[in-house]
Amino acid sequence: MEMASSAGAIIDGKRIAAEVRRSVREHVADLTRRELRPPRLALILVGDDPASHIYVRNKSRACERAGIAYLDIRLPEDTPGERLLEQVDELNHDDTVDGILVQLPLPGPLRHLEPAVMERVEPSKDVDGFHPENMGRLLLGQPGFVACTPLGILFLLEQTGVPLEGAHAVVIGRSVTVGRPVAALLLHRHATVTICHSRTLDLPGHVRRADIVVAAAGKPNLVRGDWIKPGAAVIDVGINRTEQGLVGDVVFDEARQRASHITPVPGGVGPMTIAMLLQNTLRARTMHR
Repeated sequence: MEMASSAGAIIDGKRIAAEVRRSVREHVADLTRRELRPPRLALILVGDDPASHIYVRNKSRACERAGIAYLDIRLPEDTPGERLLEQVDELNHDDTVDGILVQLPLPGPLRHLEPAVMERVEPSKDVDGFHPENMGRLLLGQPGFVACTPLGILFLLEQTGVPLEGAHAVVIGRSVTVGRPVAALLLHRHATVTICHSRTLDLPGHVRRADIVVAAAGKPNLVRGDWIKPGAAVIDVGINRTEQGLVGDVVFDEARQRASHITPVPGGVGPMTIAMLLQNTLRARTMHR
C-alpha cells in the first residue's frame, strides 16, 4: 500500500450502512409492488437484560423502516430451555418466517444452551450466520449465511476500495462471531491472514507488518498508533464503555496519523451489523418462495 501523507480517511460506516438499508428498502418495495409478501424476521428475546432490549429495539426499528415484517417474541427469564427450543422449532416450521434471530447472551440459567439454540435454528433461516452448517460453508467457500459483523467489515473494506488480494491482514481476536469468520472472508478474497489473540507473542510486531488491521479483541485502546504500518487500513470492531466514554480497541487519534483508512467508534462497524442483518433477511426471503 502507498504511504499515508496525512491523517487517514475516516470510513463512514453510517453512510455506507444507510446505502445498504436503502437498497434493501427498494427491493422490499419491489416485492410489495408485485403483490408478494415482504421478508419476515422473528426476534426472540429472553429475559430483561437492558442492553439486549436496546439491541432488539434497534433491530425491530430497522426492519420497520426497511419494510421488513417482524415478530417480536419476548420470553421471561425463567423460561425452561425446552420451551425456548420449542419456540425455535415453531418458527422453523412457519413458512411466513424467513429469518430467526435469538438475541444473545441468554440469561444465566440458559447460557449453557446457547450452542444448542443456535444449532436448532434452520440453516436457511439463520440470518445471524451462527449455525454450524453456515460456519462450515463459510470455511469451505460455499454459499450460506455469514455473521453480520464480519460481513459488514468486508463490505466496508470493499466499498472503501482497500486492496485485499495479496494484502497481509492481521485479525486481533479469534471469536466465532467476529475474528474467525472475518479471517475466512479475507482468505476468500486472497489476503494472507494472521489471527492474533491473548496468547500471541509480540502482538505489536505482527500489527506493524499488516496492510489491514481488524481489531476485535474487546480491550479498550489496545492498539497504539505506532503499531500501525504507514498506509494500512484499520477496522476497529471494539465497543468499550470507559470512564472517558465509548472507545474502540484502537487509539483512534494516534492510529489515524499513520493509517490510510480507519473506522471511528462509534459510527464505523456498528451501523453495518444491522444493515447486514436486513440484507441477510432479504436474501432469506428469496430462498423461501
